Amino acid sequence: MSNVLEVENLNVAYGRQRVLEDISFKVHKGDYVGVVGPNGSGKTTLMKAILGLVEAESGRVHFGNGIEIARSKIGYLPQIAITTDSLFPAKVGEIIEMGLLVQKKFPKILSSDEKKKVDKILNELGIYELKDKKIGQLSGGQQQRVLLARAMVGEPEILILDEPTSALDPKIRNEFYELIKVLNEKRQVTILLVSHDIGSVGKYTSKMLYLDHKLVFYGDYKAFCHSPDMTSYFGYETQHKMCWQHGARTNKPLQVVDSSQVAGGIK
Repeated sequence: MSNVLEVENLNVAYGRQRVLEDISFKVHKGDYVGVVGPNGSGKTTLMKAILGLVEAESGRVHFGNGIEIARSKIGYLPQIAITTDSLFPAKVGEIIEMGLLVQKKFPKILSSDEKKKVDKILNELGIYELKDKKIGQLSGGQQQRVLLARAMVGEPEILILDEPTSALDPKIRNEFYELIKVLNEKRQVTILLVSHDIGSVGKYTSKMLYLDHKLVFYGDYKAFCHSPDMTSYFGYETQHKMCWQHGARTNKPLQVVDSSQVAGGIK
């Protein structure tokens, strides 16, 4: 399988504090990776390092295998606070257009084909009727769909989502995860999803990346389930609550685990 992302020996520090240490992994085209770990473990920093938003102390981030992927082909939905300001002037269509305008040099004007792309993604995500509404007039779930549309309008090969459902209620959260799953399966968009909610991550993703400043585990859930190292690290009971192999893919996990509360036992 072709790699779309390769991280090699990545180290990131904020001043004297080392946040990421010797991180290495490869992501294949079409992978759906759940990025989990305790609070403060470096998950968001890793995503920002991949995007080039923070400078690495050392190491390498490479996109593509043979054919280079431009950073413009990476969609990003960062952690956000849902706005409740109904007077916030930006309209839905304008916000989605920004996903294309940010890639353009002056003059920043959309072509007719680019405007069709905006309408297309509005339709695909079921929010076309919201095009002329102000973002602050929408529900939290609708706002997240709009921001997802902005990330997707440039037809990215990789989509990075950083805690996209933290402000949503369980029903809307599950609907959002279902939408992301469709994008992954039908459009073969490679996805990195940062979340503390292993219950949802395990249900939808195909691989787990568990981070605690160092890379604790990276691979599929079957490998996680059968790993003696992970048994030693988490303990047998917690490991098998996280692995999604016992009743997995049947929507009946043993128990939802919040990864922000899981502390590793050994390094």
